[in-house]
Amino acid sequence: MKYIILTALLASLGSILCGYFLDLAYSQKLIGFGVLGLFAVVFPLFGYHRWKDKNIKDYMLTQENLDKMRDNQKREKQ
Repeated sequence: MKYIILTALLASLGSILCGYFLDLAYSQKLIGFGVLGLFAVVFPLFGYHRWKDKNIKDYMLTQENLDKMRDNQKREKQ
């Protein structure tokens, strides 16, 4: 998965850089497709890759988690 993300990242950055530095008739399209690739492909894949094995309830502010934080703060003060 990380190799797919890295390949897509390099392709998007390469497209953006080619659009900026090469004087072509379709330079703006290269830049646009590069940005589109970053935001529509690379960022969602990276987010999925990083969060796929995590429990979302560990990161939500529920009453149980608030109580745990308060208990941890009390222990640190002692």
